[in-house]
Amino acid sequence: MKYGFFDDSNQEYVIHTPQTPYPWINYLGNERFFGLISNTGGGYVFYRDARLRRLTRYRYNNIPVDNGGRYFYIYDDGDYWTPGWMPVKRKLDQYECRHGLGYTSIMGERNGVRATQLAFVPLSFDGEVHQVKLRNTSPQAKRIKLFSFVEFCLWNAYDDMTNFQRNLSTGEVEVQDSVIYHKTEYRERRNHYAFFSANCPLAGFDTDREAFLGLYNGLDQPQTVIAGQASNSIASGWSPIGSHCIEVMLEPGEETSCNFVLGYVENPEDEKWESPGVINKKQAHAMIAQFANESDVERALSELRAYWNNLLSKYTVQTHDDKLNRMVNIWNPYQCMVTFNMSRSASYFESGIGRGMGFRDSNQDLLGFVHQIPERARERIIDIASTQFENGGAYHQYQPLTKKGNHEIGGGFNDDPLWLIVGTAAYIKETGDFGILDEHVPFDGDLDHTATLFEHLKRSFYHVVENLGPHGLPLIGRADWNDCLNLNCFSNTPDEPYQTTQNLEGRVAESVFIAGLFVYTGPDFVELCKRRGLDNEAAAVQAYVDLMRASTLEHGFDGEWFLRAYDHYGEKIGSKECEEGQIFIEPQGFCVMAGIGVEEGLAQRALDSTRDRLETPYGIVLQNPPYSRYYINLGEISSYPPGYKENAGIFCHNNPWIMMAEAVIGRGDRAFELYSKIAPSYLEDISDIHRTEPYVYAQMIAGKDAVREGEAKNSWLTGTAAWNFIAITQSILGIQPEWDGLRIDPCIPKAWDEYTVTRIFRGDTYVIQIMNPQHVSKGVAAVTVDNTALTDNLLPVAGDGSIHQVKVLLGQTST
Repeated sequence: MKYGFFDDSNQEYVIHTPQTPYPWINYLGNERFFGLISNTGGGYVFYRDARLRRLTRYRYNNIPVDNGGRYFYIYDDGDYWTPGWMPVKRKLDQYECRHGLGYTSIMGERNGVRATQLAFVPLSFDGEVHQVKLRNTSPQAKRIKLFSFVEFCLWNAYDDMTNFQRNLSTGEVEVQDSVIYHKTEYRERRNHYAFFSANCPLAGFDTDREAFLGLYNGLDQPQTVIAGQASNSIASGWSPIGSHCIEVMLEPGEETSCNFVLGYVENPEDEKWESPGVINKKQAHAMIAQFANESDVERALSELRAYWNNLLSKYTVQTHDDKLNRMVNIWNPYQCMVTFNMSRSASYFESGIGRGMGFRDSNQDLLGFVHQIPERARERIIDIASTQFENGGAYHQYQPLTKKGNHEIGGGFNDDPLWLIVGTAAYIKETGDFGILDEHVPFDGDLDHTATLFEHLKRSFYHVVENLGPHGLPLIGRADWNDCLNLNCFSNTPDEPYQTTQNLEGRVAESVFIAGLFVYTGPDFVELCKRRGLDNEAAAVQAYVDLMRASTLEHGFDGEWFLRAYDHYGEKIGSKECEEGQIFIEPQGFCVMAGIGVEEGLAQRALDSTRDRLETPYGIVLQNPPYSRYYINLGEISSYPPGYKENAGIFCHNNPWIMMAEAVIGRGDRAFELYSKIAPSYLEDISDIHRTEPYVYAQMIAGKDAVREGEAKNSWLTGTAAWNFIAITQSILGIQPEWDGLRIDPCIPKAWDEYTVTRIFRGDTYVIQIMNPQHVSKGVAAVTVDNTALTDNLLPVAGDGSIHQVKVLLGQTST
């Protein structure tokens, strides 16, 4: 069943019922200030860091679900309701939510009153703008009261939900004109406050939650709204809120609007106060003045749309398949940008308090957005590298506000260092900026102890070389890409985190996945060495790569597929010899992507085994058979019920690795079949089963052994976004950035006749028409650029900033 539709011309997803199978959300903000908003107005906002600078409160795992947000209540002659349906849940005569690129519009109509709530974060603005329009669609005049509502968080979201003996005494506000200022803790160590303004005259306000709701009422029954009258309460401790009451008179057909700004201000220490105890409001006044009129909102929204149109223009495709076009042109790159901003920190499945930016995560996310904002990708690489240790290891996560490593998680995840090479190589291939390698970058955030970025990459590479196990394969450490495969943990204590408990130093547990990643990464590091004139270093690196390839073939192949690992006792994991967990998806993808076993025919054998043992109608499961009990030597992976998460769930993040592997061996039909199995736009008709948003990828879909097969969880913030964008744009459609140009190497379904990709690359625009008259999957027969034939399939960098017409003919060459 569908709950909405794609409006491709407006780059929106339109939802026509508030009761979606799960809250369907959108993200607002692009730089420092961010918001999450659901199709019913739920969610929250924060400045830079979802844990340390949370402006509004949100209760995860709430009853009912998604209860709390930026709400606007309509009071109409005793009847009260909310345009997003939640939280009042009054029946609406009309409802529509439009999730666009960086904005959301929610419209509700009841009893002749139409209310539309537009929400977005303007460019270069530390606040969220809400424009509420009220229209009288009835034949009678209407006197309406509009009540706004936000519940302020006391900044540190973790402390806010735990430290009540302090927090219930600290809340402070100021009210001036039509602005409510939240200044909790501003009197001491904080230099920041929040404000919530309205550009309309007020009939009243509230800043105390109990006064607004009533002590025993929920958000569905606020006593001030029921009474139609604000109480002008001033919060003192307890729970500060912001609520404006605005009274309007509307004739039939008349419309009015009001602009609300929910903003964040930081003041220098010597400019905190305008008078004793009164906060300095100069910056807040300037921000509010930017949205004094309706036209100000229109201008800012137009600028936001232009911003996104520019980003999305960097890669577009026109094919016969509308679902493919909308994923590549709109929703997949949009999700990639959201994952760049959020990493895995703040979604409807990640609370924003437990995880910062991931070392591995952010390097992978970079692959999906580097073509859109290379300058910010450069900054992100430096930030990531700055958390690396001298020995080449790294903090697994860091906090975006401080850019310091997260000591609560620490390091020891032995795949992390290699991802820095992957991310840096992708950036240089996109930009040609080899100069980044000469940037001096600290170790462990210590500005007095730095080395060039190239030295950081070298230590990343040799961190693997220096940490090999008995079979010459990389030691897994705390975990590799799969944080739930904990071979050195041996945890038997409830509530003990698998990733931070003991890491046995037996130096036996090895990862075949890291071996594949090492061989996949090696050629890029070899090339970087050569381009710096380090030929001897390049030769040594190549020798290590060749040795790892040989070790993987000798000790990492199980006859029909690649092993997953060796455990603490040296026993095989992911082997036909195992009782459960006989085959895993990750090494089949990455080893073949690295070219291991391709010439020997082992790669095809591994991919055929993946198809036969792991594939389902909803995607490829992580392993099979699932673990039916807890294995202390395996850790968290065996703690999940069969079919969920890492225990044989469809972990969408690694499905594109199989797509890319299929492209390596030339099976375009298989690659695209797998792509369409998990791409959201192809799943819209089964939203009742899938449940999460039909416009963005989820991290996980329940596998064939699950009770609820096909049901998704953990949408939005997942490496699935970046890897699927790479799989479709580079491996399948075949436009691949390289050091000296664009490689054209498609691997497509044989039935395709043609398609056109427009790709902006290093300032030049290439309009690439790919024709397939022989109906092959792979093989470039001829390439012309501006009617000039090339001798191979690498488009050189023109460097003239012009538009270049490229014709590509697929098929068998005449030689």
